[in-house]
Amino acid sequence: MSEFKGIPIIRSGDKYRTPQGFSAIKDGIKASAQSAPVEFGRKPTWLRAPMPAGRGFDSVKSTVKEHRLATVCEEAKCPNIGECWNAGTATIMLMGAVCTRACRFCAVDTGNPHGWLDAEEPANSARTVQLMKLKYVVLTSVNRDDLPDGGAAHFAASVREIKRLNPNTAVEALTPDFQGVMADVETVVASGLEVFAQNVETVRRLTHPVRDPRASYEQTLAVLGHAKRFRPDVLTKTSLMLGLGETDEEIATAMDDMRAVGVDILTLGQYLRPTPNHLAIERWVTPAEFEKYREWALAKGFLECVSGPLVRSSYRAERALERNNAGLKPAVGSS
Repeated sequence: MSEFKGIPIIRSGDKYRTPQGFSAIKDGIKASAQSAPVEFGRKPTWLRAPMPAGRGFDSVKSTVKEHRLATVCEEAKCPNIGECWNAGTATIMLMGAVCTRACRFCAVDTGNPHGWLDAEEPANSARTVQLMKLKYVVLTSVNRDDLPDGGAAHFAASVREIKRLNPNTAVEALTPDFQGVMADVETVVASGLEVFAQNVETVRRLTHPVRDPRASYEQTLAVLGHAKRFRPDVLTKTSLMLGLGETDEEIATAMDDMRAVGVDILTLGQYLRPTPNHLAIERWVTPAEFEKYREWALAKGFLECVSGPLVRSSYRAERALERNNAGLKPAVGSS
């Protein structure tokens, strides 16, 4: 770690000590000899997102900071942060900003929190939802393999507190896989939420090395299937990143696998390499291709498939059942 005028500068890949006293790696992946930037042509015009700014953006940022909340919008460097925050919505990331896993696509810091949790977080999350007057909120979290239940009880407590303070707010939970322990999955699903999500992330063949070795394609499908069987009235949801080398046949097969376990909603987006330490982009998927994949998904029986280059799993989640691709504009001249 370097310094500037005595102030530590944490670079991507650096190890640092968190305010809670444990060590973590900035952006999740250590720098290595293979970390040099790899150019993959100029970024297409359809991937240009507006700079995050505006009164709504500033208001949400202030609220999140005041209540010591981490958002996946910031931690994962989401390109839609300006659009969503200006609309007065945010995805709240529970259990801190340090993940026990190190997926090679993800820019969330990685480390071992050694059981640390903010006991005030459920109440702070509920108060934030109230202050923002949200009708729909997405809760997600880092993986917390250091906790006996993977953080399921904390996640469920946050949902219940939000519902207690905001009974008319719909809650979507984008959770860890809880290492496939179905009792922990049930703890979260039984908490009063409307949507349960766990991301497959990529096709079966590319699961490793894209995801951490502790995650698996089969385990995520099993978690989603169990959630649906446990509470059939809860909508289940998952997501695929495209551009990592998957084929059309593999995308179609993944959709079939998801439908086989009862997944209701699918989101599809372009993988964007967050730092030179992360996996390289293999292809730019065009808006026209995203429209094609959405048509495939709807034909296979998904209630909705939100599909587009800048789509992320929580993108305009409250609009997912409007059956209009969350209002995304049709592709023009992008094939």
